[in-house]
Amino acid sequence: MTHDVVIVGGGHNGLVAATLLARSGLRTVLLERLDRTGGAAVSERPFPGVDARLSRYSYLVSLMPHELIKDLGLELELRARDTASYTPYDGGGLLVETREGRSTAESFRETTGTNTEYDAWRAFYADAQRLALSVAPTLLRPLPTTEAIREDVGEAVWSDLVARPLGHAIERRFTSDLVRGVVATDGLIGTYASLHDPTLQQNRCFLYHLVGNGSGEWRVPVGGMGAVTDELRRVAEEAGAEIRTGVTVRAVDADIDGVVVHADGLDIEARWLLSGVAPYVLAGLLGDPLPSKPEGSQLKINLLVDRLPRLKSGVAPTVAFAGTFHLGETYEELERAFATPSPDVACGELYCHTLTDRSILGAELAGTDAQTLTYFGIHWPYAESSDDAKARGWRAFESAIDAYLEEPIASVIARDANGDPCVEVKTPADIEKDLAMPGGHIFHGDLQWPWVEQLGRTPAERWGVQTGHARVLMCGSGARRGGAVSGIGGHNAAMAVLDHEGRAV
Repeated sequence: MTHDVVIVGGGHNGLVAATLLARSGLRTVLLERLDRTGGAAVSERPFPGVDARLSRYSYLVSLMPHELIKDLGLELELRARDTASYTPYDGGGLLVETREGRSTAESFRETTGTNTEYDAWRAFYADAQRLALSVAPTLLRPLPTTEAIREDVGEAVWSDLVARPLGHAIERRFTSDLVRGVVATDGLIGTYASLHDPTLQQNRCFLYHLVGNGSGEWRVPVGGMGAVTDELRRVAEEAGAEIRTGVTVRAVDADIDGVVVHADGLDIEARWLLSGVAPYVLAGLLGDPLPSKPEGSQLKINLLVDRLPRLKSGVAPTVAFAGTFHLGETYEELERAFATPSPDVACGELYCHTLTDRSILGAELAGTDAQTLTYFGIHWPYAESSDDAKARGWRAFESAIDAYLEEPIASVIARDANGDPCVEVKTPADIEKDLAMPGGHIFHGDLQWPWVEQLGRTPAERWGVQTGHARVLMCGSGARRGGAVSGIGGHNAAMAVLDHEGRAV
């Protein structure tokens, strides 16, 4: 079999690349190991006999550029949440509205005892948005230079958010341990690091959480994450891309002229290979020396409740759980959890999809008070994957949230058809097993800055998708501007191919 392009991995990035390449007239085939496309961006019914389609692994969208959604022709609705975050604390809590107004200002004053902390908050996020507005327009273009971004945002913003560990800026600009923690969490989701890590992993993670479309707002995909990737598959097939599921790629031969992909029962020749799998997996397929295997550090808990639990603070559950509900995420708690990671410590955040979109529930459930909840625990020890460790992780979460509830969380958890609690706990090892994602690392490895010191010479280098093989490009989260559900990696790999082929980009 001969094609122009073969794509390995049917996640959202692979589907984006397949659409763009097929539309340009290139014979494109996509190979996916699982029996469905979508990768981690899928909706599934994890509880027997319960018609609730949860976004099982990834669940919100921010980084996918509006321009890309329009260009692809996706029929997709992303809804805003009225609440950005709620952090329970000492009988009360810090409420941050998505469109900050009087309630946010009053909450800062009541929680911190001062007006200055909210002023510091607004000034800090004005600086963060300045960086986001500089970077966001470049994500679907060839990489900008470090100097270009630095000059655009100015030395003060650059020093606080890029050049020095994020913890320095947070500690200098805020006095409240609670507020410091709320700011810091965006630098740690999916990243195991101290706020003072000299590698600046936390700074890069913070940028990726704040850069989406220049606003950093995280939106709810109506229909769940599966609705996003179902749309991506639709446009890919309409463009003429060939999609094959249930195909495991065993090895790849690559030279200066092209590639041969050896899969189950077939060999596919192509001029290009685009890899949506992690760099670690790709190295194994190519027979290259293996890099260090990444390790994820998150605990994911999916659950269905008959109704939202009441809070001791008196804040309406429909407000508190609509955005990001922080647990154990003061600044000191975050640093302590990093220093001594343990299944017995709950440090993470909770989110309720169904307060914004009830379409993921079947008709019977949608007419009740039932809600889905997803917990993302950070600084989870990768080695802890046993049933006992998972049970300890659940108990730690249960204890942490119960401290702020008028009633135990266990009292509102729904039951499946077998009478078991509708609770699913997944460690990085579980995610690795389910998705063949090395170490269960949600970014396929450490995130990279979305700029370079010097402009690249080849199209692949200019678009940040190069590998050690001229005809093999990264199109997934392992690309320089990969990470999260964005489609940017897939777009940029396709642009590099089209640039090399002399086609319109």
